[in-house]
Amino acid sequence: MPDLSTIGRWLLIFGVIVAAAGGLLWLADRLGLPLGRLPGDIRIEREGFSCFVPLASSILISVLLTLAINLIARWFSR
Repeated sequence: MPDLSTIGRWLLIFGVIVAAAGGLLWLADRLGLPLGRLPGDIRIEREGFSCFVPLASSILISVLLTLAINLIARWFSR
């Protein structure tokens, strides 16, 4: 069983990552980026029911994160 300092360190790292993701989403909204309103995002609204599936936004975020992680990994491997 891992000791509490290891668990605490991982929780702290996870919290920083979640806070950074929240800050980036807040910044994207302030800059007027149309995340959630891209062509390809599915929105179904009926009386008493709504469903939203952000396909295009998810794909765009996935591609951008993949590029960023690859660049960071190459930078640290030097």
